[in-house]
Amino acid sequence: QVRERLKQQVLEMTEKFPGFRPGLAILQVGNRDDSNLYINMKLKAAAEIGISANHIKLPNTATEADVLKCIASLNADPAVHGFIVQLPLDSDKPINTEKITNAVAPEKDVDGLSSINAGKLSRGDLGDCFIPCTPKGCMELIRQTGVQVAGKRAVVIGRSKIVGAPMHDLLLWNNATVTTCHSKTSTLAEEVGKADILVVAAGRAEMVKGEWIKPGAIVIDCGINHVPDSTRASGKRVVGDVAYSSAKEKASFITPVPGGVGPMTVAMLMQSTVESAQRFLEKFQPGKWTIQYNQLTLKMPVPSDIEISKSCMPKPIDQVAKEIGLFPDEVELYGQTKAKVQLSVLKRLQNQPDGKYVVVTGITPTPLGEGKSTTTVGLVQALGAHLHQNVFACVRQPSQGPTFGIKGGAAGGGYCQVIPMEEFNLHLTGDIHAITAANNLVAAAIDARMFHELTQSDQALYNRLVPSVNGVRKFSDIQIRRLQKLGINKTDPMALTKEEVNAFVRLDIDPGTITWQRVLDTNDRFLRKITIGQSVTEKGFTRTAQFDITVSSEIMAVLALADGLDDMKKRFGRMVVASSKKGQPVTADDLGVTGALAVLMKDTVKPNLMQTLEGTPVFVHAGPFANIAHGNSSVLADKIALKLVGKDGFVVTEAGFGADIGMEKFFNIKCRYSGLRPHVVVLVATVRALKMHGGGPAVTAGVPLPKEYTEENLQLVAKGCSNLNKQIQNARMFGVPVVVAVNAFKTDTKAELALVVQHAKEAGAFDAVECTHWAEGGKGALALARAVQRASQAPSNFKFLYNVELPVVDKIRLIAQQVYGARDIELLPEAQEKVALYTKQGFGNLPICMAKTHLSLSHDPEQKGAPTGFVLPIRDIRASVGAGFLYPLVGTMSTMPGLPTRPCFYDIDLDPVSGEVNGLF
Repeated sequence: QVRERLKQQVLEMTEKFPGFRPGLAILQVGNRDDSNLYINMKLKAAAEIGISANHIKLPNTATEADVLKCIASLNADPAVHGFIVQLPLDSDKPINTEKITNAVAPEKDVDGLSSINAGKLSRGDLGDCFIPCTPKGCMELIRQTGVQVAGKRAVVIGRSKIVGAPMHDLLLWNNATVTTCHSKTSTLAEEVGKADILVVAAGRAEMVKGEWIKPGAIVIDCGINHVPDSTRASGKRVVGDVAYSSAKEKASFITPVPGGVGPMTVAMLMQSTVESAQRFLEKFQPGKWTIQYNQLTLKMPVPSDIEISKSCMPKPIDQVAKEIGLFPDEVELYGQTKAKVQLSVLKRLQNQPDGKYVVVTGITPTPLGEGKSTTTVGLVQALGAHLHQNVFACVRQPSQGPTFGIKGGAAGGGYCQVIPMEEFNLHLTGDIHAITAANNLVAAAIDARMFHELTQSDQALYNRLVPSVNGVRKFSDIQIRRLQKLGINKTDPMALTKEEVNAFVRLDIDPGTITWQRVLDTNDRFLRKITIGQSVTEKGFTRTAQFDITVSSEIMAVLALADGLDDMKKRFGRMVVASSKKGQPVTADDLGVTGALAVLMKDTVKPNLMQTLEGTPVFVHAGPFANIAHGNSSVLADKIALKLVGKDGFVVTEAGFGADIGMEKFFNIKCRYSGLRPHVVVLVATVRALKMHGGGPAVTAGVPLPKEYTEENLQLVAKGCSNLNKQIQNARMFGVPVVVAVNAFKTDTKAELALVVQHAKEAGAFDAVECTHWAEGGKGALALARAVQRASQAPSNFKFLYNVELPVVDKIRLIAQQVYGARDIELLPEAQEKVALYTKQGFGNLPICMAKTHLSLSHDPEQKGAPTGFVLPIRDIRASVGAGFLYPLVGTMSTMPGLPTRPCFYDIDLDPVSGEVNGLF
């Protein structure tokens, strides 16, 4: 009956949670025959019920440390819901059995032998512990008789930790009056004669006589003893601790030996395993979060960002991970405040429905920025800490260059920050450093390959590329791929002709076509143009090159768009670094560096987990440029977050720069590759930016704002709303509801803020609300959060702006006309050549990633508002084939920013005593 019931429960569990099965592990030391027999019984029962059972067998040479190490591994394995250590431990080495049983995690101790479970049982916490299987089975047998335990006199013979002692506690807490007898009990027969319920676990053959037993008593015999029997082939038979033949005449119910308590013990082990699995599902039910939020202590005036960050004690990051339903083996800790999350969580939650997908973007900003990051954090704090929704923020990792430059950090600001901000803004978990190393490995490989091809014969190159090892030559996998690309279907290195060897070893790179540059994560303007190869060892092979900022590397864009390690590796292989002198693309795979790049980048693919000031979770992952790349955090972070929040939760991500750049690329590039569909656009606007678009004086970083920005001017605001209107139209063009967040500054007046809200609604926004989250944290974004909730229920008819099958020029023209408001585009000669080249090379069907100024809808940063009628000049087009887009260059820009006269690092310092970071970010 028990097994049938458990089988049905397991079936219901697997139907409700596809792919899930209760897991039981049995750890055995040695090779005792009796232990093997018992284990086989348990494995058979588990298979019959549907439990996934795993038998781990250690040799009898195993030490205590070996056993403890195995137990630690099983404790951490989320697929194991219960496990037992088969006793006795058959080892040649001394092992403390008590230490071993207590090492088992109490929540997995389905044998109920740990001190914690025993202690809970003795206290009567029956619903919060595991009970040893034999007493539990005995209790189930007693219940099956229909006799009420409460008020009955019960006698337990034996006081072992496995049966006697826990049986006493179990009967006691079921309201029986219990007497425990043992080898020193002088009046054993007398005590037995008083028992309404008798449980015997003494380990002595037929010790309890039938005449001792009270008429009508329930007798549970737990004994297993061997006595001589000449009639049996083995010369012995199994008997219990009770003289069965005489006792059955007086007992109302009695268990036989064998066949009574033994099978029930196995059944109860299965029941405890199923119960443990049910507790596990209840605790880790996907989408069911139990979060401890941080209470903010708001101050006025608002302190500096780093003061606020340091005033809030972040939760241990492993606690955050546990709160949001991550398993211990899915989290790699990097100290107390940051961690990486394994991609295996996606497989575990593959059947979990996604949550609501929200993208935060903005109107065309001033050089100071309008608070998209702050709004992103404020929104998730409001949804989580105040409205108690499951919510995740997914943001980009900032570059160290701007952090030490004039821009500073990117953790948000005021009472809406990712913390600790110094960890967020600097090394984090080393992803950007890994990208720097990987990128520069490719750059080094390019120049080294050209040098060797110029200085060596075909055969010498071949001997180095395919060396003989112990007299045997063998192509590597990446070399096989190159041969196949060349149409050479041979796998024997000795079989290539001279012509085939020449084609294989010579990439024949045209130096003038090299698009791959070295990178550095520091603003260093003097590296914008350099000459390399000046050492005498390079034999005069010099060329002009440059350094870019690390986050502009195509490897960063690949990381942001990859949907797994395998996909990332394939994208690395497709990266085009130059063309050959015959016009053929030369890839990282041709250089033979794909595998090495994957090794350098293997940890970067895992999203970084942090938290906000109010304790909501944040993924910080990838930070591609928003001009020559798509300016969005990673696809993987979004996908994992959407699974973790569950169908009623929210994932809020941020797109770089204004809606015409970051949002357009979010839709046309990121969503195209990820397959995800957004539910809401949050468009951030400020009175300051709208005044600039209305004709206000220039806004310059590091310079006090002119009075037009600090005094009420409704006319400037109204005129500048042309930019707001256009960006609302841009968002609605993609079929997604728009909520405008008016980010209020202390210099804004109520009339100005009300005017922006009015204009936004008239322009077609689903809603528009004033936000004060910078000064109030999540509380100040509550109206925004409620508007986003409502908007997420509205119809979202998401669509792409263009079909990638269109010609390159047509795709560029659509973006220019529909998103920017241009009359037409003009391709300069170099851009025309690239269109022809990339189309010929097979890259014409890639999405478009426009690289233009973020300070205007047009190509001219001085043109504010919503200009129309202009012709957009395309001076060049470049390809990020691995990332998966072409990027036309509009106007002029540098991919290596310079340091200002007074950089931010003047204000940053370290306290040598406490080790704390002080200053500004």
